[in-house]
Amino acid sequence: MNLTILSFLFFTALVGFLTWRITRKDDHESSEGYFLGGRKLAFPFIAGSLLLTNLSTEQLVGLNGAAFEHGLHVMVWEVVAVVALVCMALYFLPKFLRSGIATVPQYLGIRYDGQTRLIVDAVFLLAYALILLPIVLYSGAKGLASMLDISALTGIESELGVIWFVVILIGVIGSVYALFGGLRTVAVSDTLNGAGLLVGGILITWFGLQAVGDGAGVIKGVEILKTTEPERFNSIGGPNANVPFSTIFTGVMLLNLFYWCTNQQIIQRTFGASSLSEGQKGVLITGGLKLLGPLYLVIPGMIAYHLYASGGLKGDDAYGHLVKSVLPPHLTGFFAAVMVGAILSSFNSALNSTSTIFSLGFYKGLLNKEASDKQVVASGRWFGGAIAVISMLIAPQLLGQESLFGYLQKMNAIYFIPLFAVIVVGMLSKRVPALAAKVGMAVGFLLFFIGYFVNIGDKQAEDGSTIPTYISGDWFNGFHFIGIVFAIIVAVMLLIGLIKPRGSDFVQQDVNAVDMTPWKYSKFVGGILVMLVVVIYACFADFSVL
Repeated sequence: MNLTILSFLFFTALVGFLTWRITRKDDHESSEGYFLGGRKLAFPFIAGSLLLTNLSTEQLVGLNGAAFEHGLHVMVWEVVAVVALVCMALYFLPKFLRSGIATVPQYLGIRYDGQTRLIVDAVFLLAYALILLPIVLYSGAKGLASMLDISALTGIESELGVIWFVVILIGVIGSVYALFGGLRTVAVSDTLNGAGLLVGGILITWFGLQAVGDGAGVIKGVEILKTTEPERFNSIGGPNANVPFSTIFTGVMLLNLFYWCTNQQIIQRTFGASSLSEGQKGVLITGGLKLLGPLYLVIPGMIAYHLYASGGLKGDDAYGHLVKSVLPPHLTGFFAAVMVGAILSSFNSALNSTSTIFSLGFYKGLLNKEASDKQVVASGRWFGGAIAVISMLIAPQLLGQESLFGYLQKMNAIYFIPLFAVIVVGMLSKRVPALAAKVGMAVGFLLFFIGYFVNIGDKQAEDGSTIPTYISGDWFNGFHFIGIVFAIIVAVMLLIGLIKPRGSDFVQQDVNAVDMTPWKYSKFVGGILVMLVVVIYACFADFSVL
């Protein structure tokens, strides 16, 4: 245990020191320096930060937990993400950089009006404070608690007490990174931790397969997995699967597109790109790295199922248990440090985005329009600190969720889809007015509330008790319901655009914030990535389940 703790402390301190050395002379006081890294981010930092912001413990713990419960077909969240990243690089990023924005709501303010921007600012802030940040903290606490045996180290006996301890620890450290370092500090630490995470994640799979092979080697481990549970090695989800194949083309694709193309927490580092070319390289490299995602985000969960399912292990506990069981002590500490980095990455990225949205949207745009750069940055730090405290208070209340990853996707859809519909219609149309955006969002939020939370009747369970039924999940598959709501929002907005269009066409202006020359290989690389997605699916597909 001492070796585990020492290696954990060493790697954590090393990342902190290197981040300080690289960013110590950065501008952390101006708005552009603090919120956008001075628009100086090169593609390695964009790719590293994009990858690690995504790869927090809601992915490591949650997606491996889903693979433990359901098998290979949950890789959809990694592999289909590549298609969304190609769309980001080739279509969405040029539009965002041309406007010189720091936040997605700023773009909507330009396309629609100031009121639309403020509404979206408020939606992002509420979603990050009440959904995203608490989930990042909770999932991180769950993973670390089992990996490092925090209960034995601290003497805290109750699971809830351990969760509180780790949540507060991560929250405080992450707040220091996000609130005092700014975007470039976040991006640099993300990149350093990202390298460690890739190495560590693949090591987990390597040692796990050796454990399956019982000393006969990794290849033997793969053969045993495929022969003992062949039905779990299907990339195609059947009609009753966790993610049915047909949902890839409805809700699953829409959630991926919002997440990788318009989610402020993720794409803020692309707004800090030094040029369109650097931004496109960073995004497409991330797409290439995501193709490796199943190796460390899905296969470990399947390994854990093979090794421990008979012992009654729960899905969201599978990853931490596997790491603790198969890694040598010195590597366990190293990987725990990488996990902390992954948690901090998602936490401080979301916190930095929250501060950015509040400072540039509400503080500068509404509360103090004459504020200096120093005042704007200070407001972001104070607000971010308050949100950090709120998220730390909410996180432990998530204890007891059946599926962390499923809960995350469901809650994300509530705000992902209405906002994505408004953004897409705004980009593809020239005459749809601001009224349509407001009505579209209201319709979307209302439909999700009805579909998710309004009981439409009771049904009888196997034990004779009655359970409530809902439109989403009972009338429609939850992901198909997302697609239906998206289509309704788009139809409502286009109808309003026909009845009461803008007085003139919207024309996007290039503010010359960065060099807009595209990377000459962007379309070629994007095409290759999409082809690889198809090939990966084809290699593991058994369509007979349909």
